[in-house]
Amino acid sequence: MKHLQKQATPKGVELADDEYILHAEGTATTQRVVRHIEGTSWPGRLTLTNHALFFEASGVLTYDDALKIDLSRDIEHGVKPAATGPWGAPLFDKAIIYESPEFQEGVLLEFPEMTSSTRRDHWLALTKEVLLMHKFLSKFKAGSPIQAWEMHARTILSIIRLHAAREMLRICPPDPTKFLIFALYNELPKGDYVLEQLAESLNKVNIAQPCSAHSILRKMNFSEPTISEIEEKGVNEKTETIAGSENDDKTSLETAINQTRKEEREVVNAKEAIEGLKDEGISENALILMELLKPLKSGFVWFWKTLSWERPGTTLVVIAIVTVIVYMEWVGKAISAGMLVLVAKMIQARQEKLKDKQKEITVCTAFEPTASTRENIVSAQYMYMTICQIIHQANVTILKLHSVLVSRAPKHANVMMVGITGLAILFAVTPLKYLIISVVFHWMIMRSKLGKYMKNNQNERRVKEWWDSIPPTPLRIVDQCL
Repeated sequence: MKHLQKQATPKGVELADDEYILHAEGTATTQRVVRHIEGTSWPGRLTLTNHALFFEASGVLTYDDALKIDLSRDIEHGVKPAATGPWGAPLFDKAIIYESPEFQEGVLLEFPEMTSSTRRDHWLALTKEVLLMHKFLSKFKAGSPIQAWEMHARTILSIIRLHAAREMLRICPPDPTKFLIFALYNELPKGDYVLEQLAESLNKVNIAQPCSAHSILRKMNFSEPTISEIEEKGVNEKTETIAGSENDDKTSLETAINQTRKEEREVVNAKEAIEGLKDEGISENALILMELLKPLKSGFVWFWKTLSWERPGTTLVVIAIVTVIVYMEWVGKAISAGMLVLVAKMIQARQEKLKDKQKEITVCTAFEPTASTRENIVSAQYMYMTICQIIHQANVTILKLHSVLVSRAPKHANVMMVGITGLAILFAVTPLKYLIISVVFHWMIMRSKLGKYMKNNQNERRVKEWWDSIPPTPLRIVDQCL
């Protein structure tokens, strides 16, 4: 407290009546703060108030006039972590950048440290808290100066509490968001409900109460902001009316907070269960994915056998069902029926108590005893080559399509335009359900023995030759962007 009250006002700036310094660094007795502008670096003093952020570049004997970053304006602005380094190289993750329409390239501030980025995280949390506070006041339209000041006072108290905790726990600094109001409820599940209840409680605030944030700051020897006598008179007149409704507001706020805590515990438990999967390698993750997809394997096998006419009776039934659903336009009803079947399966699993019978899923990562190290290496290399080939084919396909679209290959572009025009006319004059039924019948017939007998490989060959003859758009790779 005394340290903050002793901080000098930024040069060339006159603070407002309700503006207080919340944090300052870059002085002779504190650690450095550096502002980066393109390739140059300017050390200086950084000061945070409950309205703005001020940076004063160090001069020869004194500081230059402060650059004011107004955090209270109702504009699209924000602050986020950033990385800095020599000549603008993003090597050290120890900076923050403020972005707004006022500063086209943003304001980049670095907090040099030997090891961690604790200072950066602290400044980022405090700056975000002030930003979120003003967004809160703007969103819920706290028009009364008393309401706005009470919220300012609560934010100031939370920041003072964070400073005290950091002084006591210097070796292991606490998480800043656990002490700050808006930073905490901006991240917690259902935190927006708490902020809504907080806004409603502000409408009936009484700063004359001993437990109000205004009264607590006054006891801590904070100078009081100027509040008009009309506002004070209005508060005194409403004191009796407010007293009866404060209990209801307190109950609503406590209910919202308790609900948020409950939701947070559920989220924390879910995240703890996921923590074990974060450090797994690509091979372990692939094995886990294959194991989790095993229940779908039987369904995929059944679907493939149905398409391949290995079960003719089932295939005919599927064709009939799809045809009726599409023709009668029962697609929505079919989706609803599928959802109800899923709900029935979930109820069945609950009744059979599957969660108790199968408490966890076991995945075996042991290699097969018959597979040698050389075989595993060859298999991994083959998989890598396959992935590279797929990416290469995708690039070639995109370049060929681009060549056709810009008529780099006029003959192929003409064929494409004629084909697309024909399809457009077909979709325009034919109802969609008939097209879907035709596609289903064509697919099923071509997958049957009759379709294999009728299949004309010559047509496929002509299409492949036509595709191979399309020249791709030339590609040039450069080391530097223009």
